Amino acid sequence: MSIDSEILRSTLKEFFGYDAFKGDQEAIISHLVSGGSSFVLMPTGAGKSLCYQLPALVMDGTAIVISPLIALMKNQVDAIRGFTEAGKEGIAHFLNSSLSKAQIQEVKDDLLSGVTKLLYVAPESLTKAENIALLKELKISFYAVDEAHCISEWGHDFRPEYRRIRPIVDEIGPAPLIALTATATPKVQSDIMKNLKILDGAVFKSSFDRPNLYYEVRDKTDPKKDIVKFIRQNPRKSGIIYCLSRKKVEELASFLSVNDVRALPYHAGLDAKVRADNQDRFLNEEVDVIVATIAFGMGIDKPDVRFVIHYDIPKSLEGYYQETGRAGRDGKEGLCITYYSEKDIQKLEKFMQGKPVAEQEIGRQLLNDTMAYAESNQCRRKMLLNYFGEDYPNCNCGSCDNCLHPKKRFDGREEMRLVIELIKSLPEHFKAEQLASILAGEANSIIKSYHQDESPFFGLGKDRSVKFWYGIMHQGVVLHLLDKEIESYGLLSVTEEGEKFMLAHEPLMLTEERSFAISDDDDDDDDPAPKAVGESGDPVLLAMLKDLRKDMARKKGLQPWIIFSDPSLDDMAIMYPFTTEELMRCQGVGEGKAKKYGAEFLSLIRKYVEDNEIERPEDMVIRSIASKSAHKVEIIRAIDRKLPLEDIARAQGRDLLELIDEMESIVYSGTNLNLSYAVEQMMDDDDVEEIYDYFRNAETDHMEEAIDELGDVYTEEELRLVRLKFMCEVAN
Repeated sequence: MSIDSEILRSTLKEFFGYDAFKGDQEAIISHLVSGGSSFVLMPTGAGKSLCYQLPALVMDGTAIVISPLIALMKNQVDAIRGFTEAGKEGIAHFLNSSLSKAQIQEVKDDLLSGVTKLLYVAPESLTKAENIALLKELKISFYAVDEAHCISEWGHDFRPEYRRIRPIVDEIGPAPLIALTATATPKVQSDIMKNLKILDGAVFKSSFDRPNLYYEVRDKTDPKKDIVKFIRQNPRKSGIIYCLSRKKVEELASFLSVNDVRALPYHAGLDAKVRADNQDRFLNEEVDVIVATIAFGMGIDKPDVRFVIHYDIPKSLEGYYQETGRAGRDGKEGLCITYYSEKDIQKLEKFMQGKPVAEQEIGRQLLNDTMAYAESNQCRRKMLLNYFGEDYPNCNCGSCDNCLHPKKRFDGREEMRLVIELIKSLPEHFKAEQLASILAGEANSIIKSYHQDESPFFGLGKDRSVKFWYGIMHQGVVLHLLDKEIESYGLLSVTEEGEKFMLAHEPLMLTEERSFAISDDDDDDDDPAPKAVGESGDPVLLAMLKDLRKDMARKKGLQPWIIFSDPSLDDMAIMYPFTTEELMRCQGVGEGKAKKYGAEFLSLIRKYVEDNEIERPEDMVIRSIASKSAHKVEIIRAIDRKLPLEDIARAQGRDLLELIDEMESIVYSGTNLNLSYAVEQMMDDDDVEEIYDYFRNAETDHMEEAIDELGDVYTEEELRLVRLKFMCEVAN
């Protein structure tokens, strides 16, 4: 099918309200409409969805978009319908398990009549015989596989159903296929193209660089208090906070709520309706912050998320990049803050126990990359881009904590040479952790099994830590002196550049390893807050326009950004349009949007210009959660009623150790618990007396020392429970 560029550009302006394509968009679209298949790697916020939405509008037939989440489909369909005139909503549909029989029939009618240009389906829906039969009756313009990284087992959101897409596409009928993702290492890209049989397709790779995002890693000393302070500095801005556990999501959401932050939890353990309502309230700007597990992600198509906070360090850099990519999708300010402690790494390593060995190896490798990123003093942007196979040319990005506050550097020629000599001396390749242990002189069981404790290199760098040597090797990979083979679980080898380095005499400036504090003191406010990106216009009018947008969205049952995007409102706050024609000059405002939604906005702007009213923002106050929150009160009451601890734990969705954590919190805050009945149910009097004697004479109540002394005889639960009884009856 031949469609010239003039038609594409006029459709872009008429339908989407843009004057020009971004990046590779035009080349990708031209390739697709000419009948070619392709793989598209484009970071979040770069306009990935336009690459299949616009071709669907200009090509004959219906485009089939395979998408992983129902929420994501609904957002995309609402967005497309938002661009069209009233009465033409059938132009886009989704087909999944959330629809009633009547709704499914409506979709089928629009498809068979040729009204629908875009049909979104989940991979599970695609496998159903009745849907395959329906699609066989249609003229398919092309297939689009969105979030294509779900195909690969090396991707962070692997979905087995995605690996069945190609056979079903072959059964329905031939048409061009475009695979799109915002995050994929070279290994994942190869896996996607091979599985979808598009190895001969065109490859379009945009830069992974998101220049509007600011990256920072903070010590995890008092993160809850720090987060409230951060939100106070960024009032009325939308944000997502990621936690690894459901329990932490609930706790943090409650903490923020009592500090007047409009926050809600989101995790897979919530009732489906509650989860959907919380997500909608966030998308509709009824709340500012969602505290979520990684279950909250691909379904979010909200361009004005201003910050993404990782309360816990992510499991992989790929997941981290995907999650931080949800900030600043409109090209404006995006602040990405991550809290890091070595204890979090230990927890994640513990979660891997019991999994298949190969899965553990992959998991540890991904986690080591994340740990190296968190602890490094190098430019974070440079490290992220290097991870995805892209070189960042600048020495200082000016938008990460390491570049804004550079750490000490040193000439690391000798250290890097020592690493390279060690690698070349060994008969086979090894991972960075093992090589670092050799140089630091740590003779663990693996080192001994290879007799590497007998190597002349063993202990040559013992004046430095394993962490230091690991950091040197990571910097070697970033500088292309070393190569890390992903498919072989991260085995290191020396590159051609590394061989040349051994003969050179120039300095090699490396950064010192970063040390993370253990202190709970977080009163250091000397670091300036990162500057906002692209903020301009009349702030009072902008706030009023956003309020109007929110009200209109609520009445129409849409997300606010579907009415008008943030860049559109920014232009209105700069240009003060009075007429529809002037409104259409604002970014992202086509004729359809201007006529459909513009009247009330134009009326507000005219009145504001005449009245010039000013609104004063309300200040925020930080408060602490009361030590006896609702669940703690439940525990106290249950113990007063002498319920079995296992029953109390089960009722709160915890295991026994997690319940004891809460009980310790209650006791250490000064409240006594009558635990005699619980101890009697679990232990003999003589055993209790022996543990009592230990704590009477121990210099501290540290559990590690108690386990070392008594752990061969008693379990951790028994020791901690008796310690609590001791605290209540003796210490308190």
